[in-house]
Order: sequence, then structure tokens, then C-alpha cells
Amino acid sequence: MCGIIGVIGAEPAVPLLVEGLKRLEYRGYDSAGIATLVEGRIERRRAEGKLSNLLAALARAPLSGHTGIGHTRWATHGAPTETNAHPHSTERVAVVHNGIIENHAELRAKLETLGQVFETETDTETVAQLMDWYLQQGLSPEQAAAKALPQLRGAYALALIFAGYPDFMIGARHGAPLAVGFGEGEMYLGSDALALAPMTSRIAHLHDGDMVILSRTGAEFRDAEGNRVSRPIKHVALSGALTGKGNYRHFMEKELHEYPAVLGDVLHRMVNPLSRAVVLPELPFALADIPRIAMSACGSAYYAGLVSRYWFEQLARLPVEADVASEFRYRTPPLAEGGLGILVSQSGETADTLAALRYMRAARQHILSVVNVPESSMARESDVVLETVAGPEIGVASTKAFGAQLAVLACLAVALARARSTLAPEAEARLTSALLEIPGRAAEVLEAQDAIVRLAHQIVSARDVLYLGRGACYPIALEGALKLKEISYIHAEGYAAGEMKHGPIALVDPQVPVIAIAPSGPLFEKTASNLQEAAARGGRMIVFTDPEGAGRLKDVAEEMIVLPPVDPFVAPILYALPVQLLAYHVAVLKGTDVDQPRNLAKSVTVE
Repeated sequence: MCGIIGVIGAEPAVPLLVEGLKRLEYRGYDSAGIATLVEGRIERRRAEGKLSNLLAALARAPLSGHTGIGHTRWATHGAPTETNAHPHSTERVAVVHNGIIENHAELRAKLETLGQVFETETDTETVAQLMDWYLQQGLSPEQAAAKALPQLRGAYALALIFAGYPDFMIGARHGAPLAVGFGEGEMYLGSDALALAPMTSRIAHLHDGDMVILSRTGAEFRDAEGNRVSRPIKHVALSGALTGKGNYRHFMEKELHEYPAVLGDVLHRMVNPLSRAVVLPELPFALADIPRIAMSACGSAYYAGLVSRYWFEQLARLPVEADVASEFRYRTPPLAEGGLGILVSQSGETADTLAALRYMRAARQHILSVVNVPESSMARESDVVLETVAGPEIGVASTKAFGAQLAVLACLAVALARARSTLAPEAEARLTSALLEIPGRAAEVLEAQDAIVRLAHQIVSARDVLYLGRGACYPIALEGALKLKEISYIHAEGYAAGEMKHGPIALVDPQVPVIAIAPSGPLFEKTASNLQEAAARGGRMIVFTDPEGAGRLKDVAEEMIVLPPVDPFVAPILYALPVQLLAYHVAVLKGTDVDQPRNLAKSVTVE
């Protein structure tokens, strides 16, 4: 969630810190700040709200210095005010923090009895005050950190600078990501490689429990026991150009238009176009021996998992459990030894999903992660990584990454079915052919979105919207409702269409749009019956379907969005795009902050 950037440079630090903070805006934030060393003293500028407010504060009162730290804050403890904005500092130390210090109240009470004076409501100030107290006792910054860090409970990524210590910085992580960037006579810290991309492509990631001591000439890593360790430096292929909006109004619009290319990239990696066979990386376990699957994820990634549950069970005949990650480990489910744990995450750093991964690992599951960041914590802790190759996704509401997750999971389902001899070669060829058609069909949807824009004008004034779907399209109804809530702030709910008569149909009236995801296929007749029930009660029926479905629903639907015909197997991948487009166009009409909706963060690294 919160974003961290740190610079030890040969040139003024503020321009680099600002550039890093701009690239971290996608994570979601409600205040921002910068601290630098000015002639050995710690100086700060902070502001509530958008980064533009911080830039205005820096214009009024510029900061010099070649060593500094910056932060975009997503409030957890304490309101999103300037006082509570990071960096937090004393005259001796300044700190920025991503995560939650769970024992902050206990530490604060202890420190106040020792004479430390607190100024904010945040958990993070506890770190600054604890470090400050050890510094007052004559300890060096390294010694103070070695004393303080083991006392912190919870998740944290930290960057600290110290008065009187130019060209010096300490970073530490426990449960939240932190990366070191290596430059020429300069060193950097960042929440992720994306923040550091304009400055360097040479990145090392801290392992859990690590502390790193930075100077202008390099980095010294220490593990949780204080031992000096080495961490591999990797070249990361990211650039500043990747994160520009180009000619689009919003990052979300740009990323929606990247949908066909991203799907193509995934399928190019995972499907042999000549043999029409799915190709997986070498696995350290046999797919045929997997007794069952446990899946866990959050938000849209969870809905991708729900879609794939239908695929795994129907094609591979494997039993699948799917849970939201924030509930999974607290349910303490019994897991069959040798089962497959599948985790899905765009960032690979989602705290709840990481916790689910570690629960699965403790239960002796094989671990497979579907992630967009191959250097992420989740990827490093997995047996197998299937990368979604979606590129940077800046908009907080996931779009192209969701489509890429679906494509990866569809390929995995086919491979599992082949390994378990539940799918004949000719059936695999048919399904992979259907997958290979999807990028072209997605491009057709984007080229013909005028009907979706017109529909958005009807939805924009609604207070409540119902989304319906059956089978593998039920999770797409959930995704459509989530997207509408996330970026337009219209209340929306997704339901299995067959569940309407068990309660939700009471909500139907002429003021409530009912949006159905209804491609033709084995479940079409059942869905059509459910829509008839809602229409008979005055519901405003809006249907996403194909030409065959449109012909059969013309007397039921008030509006129809007609999509290209595709195999039912791949319909969820295609139908995800128009429901996301609808949410986008409604949000644009409402004038909301599409890329950074209120109260939300891109990478949720706290529980």
C-alpha cells in the first residue's frame, strides 16, 4: 500500500524522490512527504492529499541535500493529515514505513515513561522514537537498528536516515516488500522495482527479516540474526515509458486497451501454436499425482480463482477449494499432503495471500503462484511461478492483469486435464484454439465500445445495480459489480442467477438495472429463465451476450451488448473486458478519480 523511496545520490535528491513518488501513486495514498539531510540536519516537507500538494509545499520551501527518503501514505493508524504524514522524525532520525506495527501502543507507553515525546497518532512514529532513544544512549545507527528492529511486531518495510550521517541509509523488511537499486555512485531504496526503474535496472530484494546498510558505494545486507549475507542483483526490464498514459485519459483506459496484447503475450508463452498444446515450465512435482487443489486470493484475483475452479473441476476432475485469503488460514482448513496450493496476485506482495501461501506451505502443499511480478515475495516463496506478463498496471482497479490471470489459469486447467488423462488431444486442440482466438475477439470488443458508452449514460444515475451470471460467468458478474463499486461508487452486487429467487429478486424494481452475463452455451436456457423472472417484476434487463443469445433474449432485454461468439470455455475471459469497460465509462461520466479511487490501494501489504 504505502510507497517508499530512498536516494543516496551525487545530485540533489528531491527530483529523484519526487519521480519515485509519482511512480508509486498507483499503490494508493492519501498524503505524501519527503525528508532530506541538509547540512547534516533532517528537514521535511509533507502534505495531506495528492502529490501535487507536496510539490506545492516544495515550491514554497525547497529542500536541498543528496540523501533523502520519500513516502506516499495510505492511512491505517491516525487520520490522513499532514501531521500524521510520513516521514516521521526526531532531530536524530527520520523514518518512512509501509505496514503496521502491531505492538505500537505497548512500545509507545514504554517510551513515554522514558521521556520520549510523541507528536502523532501513528504506529510509525514509534519506530522513530525507539530509534531516537537508542541513539541518545550513544549507540550508532546500525547498533540502534539492531536493538530496535527485533522489538517490532507486525509487518514493516522501513527506510531511515540519520542526522550527521550523510551518504548513509538503513532499510529493513519484515512481511512487506523492499528493493535496493544499484546505480553509479548512487544507491536507492524502493517499495518495488517500478519505483526505481528511471534510476536503475539493477535491483536486489531484501528477504524477510533483512536489514540493509546503504552508502553511495554499495549495500551491506544482514539477515534476521545479524549475519552478513549476499542478495542477488538482477536486471529488471522496466522503463519509465511503460508507465506513461500515452494518449489515453487514464491509466485504466490505457490498460483496458492493452487487454488483447496482454492476452496474446500470455498465450504466446503458454500455448504451442503448431501442436495446439499447453506448455508449462518444468515442475518439481507431477500434475497427475495432485489429489486436490486449494486456491486463495483477494479481490479480482479471487474472482479469477473462482472462474478457474469451474475449469479445474470440469476439465481435470480435480476437487478445488477456493477462499478469500483474508479468511483462508483463520478457517484452518485441513489440507491433504501433496495437494496443490494455487495463489493468485497481481503484485505478489498481498499480505493476506502471502499468509495463505505460508499456511499451505506448513501443510506440505506444493505451491504454484500466478503473479505479475516475478521478483515478488510470493514468487520467491513458490515452487512454481506462472507469470501473467501483463506489464505494469498503474490503475488501482485491476483490468488487464485480471484478464491475464484468467488466461494463465485456463492454460493450467488444460495442462492439468491432459496430465490426468481427462482431456483427449483433440479436445485440448479445440480448447487451445479457442484461447488463441481471444486476443482478436477482445480487440473487436474495444473497437465497438460505443454501445457500452451509451449504456453507461443509463447506469450513471442508478443507486443500485445487480449483476447476474451462471457457471464460470458467475464470478464475472462478481467482477463487474466490484469494478462498478470501486471506481464509480455505485452500490452493486453480483449474484449467481439461480439464486435470484432465493432473496435478491426482492430488490428488483424499474429503478434497479439488472445486468446479466449470458453467453450462449450449456447454461444459457437456465440463465434466460432467471432473466424472465426478473423482467416479469419490472426489472431493467441489460444483457451481455453473443448474436445467438441476442436473438433469443430480444423480448426480455431492455438493452443488449452483443459480443463476438466464442467457445463457452473462454467466454469468461472475453466477457470480463466489457463489464470492466462499462464500469470505466460510468466512472468517467461521474467524474470520479478513476485511477486512484478513494480509500483503495493497489498493493495491499497489510492485513
